[in-house]
Amino acid sequence: MKLTKSLPAVPFLVAALIAAGCGSSSSGGTGGGGPSTSAAATGGSAATTSGGGSGALSAEANSAATGDIPDNQVFLVFTNHPAGYSMKYPEGWTQSGAGPSVTFNDKNNRVRVLIASEPAPTPASLTRELQALKAATPSLTYQPPHTVQLPAGPAVTTTYTTLSAPNSVTGKRVLLIVKRYEIAKGGQRATVDLGTPQGVDNKDAYKLIINSFHWR
Repeated sequence: MKLTKSLPAVPFLVAALIAAGCGSSSSGGTGGGGPSTSAAATGGSAATTSGGGSGALSAEANSAATGDIPDNQVFLVFTNHPAGYSMKYPEGWTQSGAGPSVTFNDKNNRVRVLIASEPAPTPASLTRELQALKAATPSLTYQPPHTVQLPAGPAVTTTYTTLSAPNSVTGKRVLLIVKRYEIAKGGQRATVDLGTPQGVDNKDAYKLIINSFHWR
């Protein structure tokens, strides 16, 4: 699938930094009806989400690219009761945010999920979202969205790239390649962003994660 702008065969075009912040909170029990985690099978995948009005996921300039998620990685099940979904994530990753907006991080490996009251996505609607992101970040690149079938139901997906701000000491930037999925049910839309630094292969692990997403 061709990107909207011509990209070199190996490196992607530079994309500007866009914030992807979420408030801090530790992954924990269900006290008061909040999110909970439980042990799950091992396997490989990481997912990220961001919803219709969210910014693009981006990397941290001061974080080195992490290695691939190992084949023997243990995954836990994150159950978000207030937002109405569950999904696997890699054990040991740091959770931030709560309720409708949750992110799991391991350096520059990132999975973000945003739940919002939005109509079901289409390739055209996701293209408009990407165009809005590109208007704010002219160097952002993305592939044309298309539909896929997930265990949770029909989804629209795309791949986009963003580049971190330069490191204040080394001047180096980190390119983040993000697979975005949008899944809807009953007037709710989940936007899942799964980000990996360039040169790291977490394809199988992220496939496991997105296939584990279920509405509750």
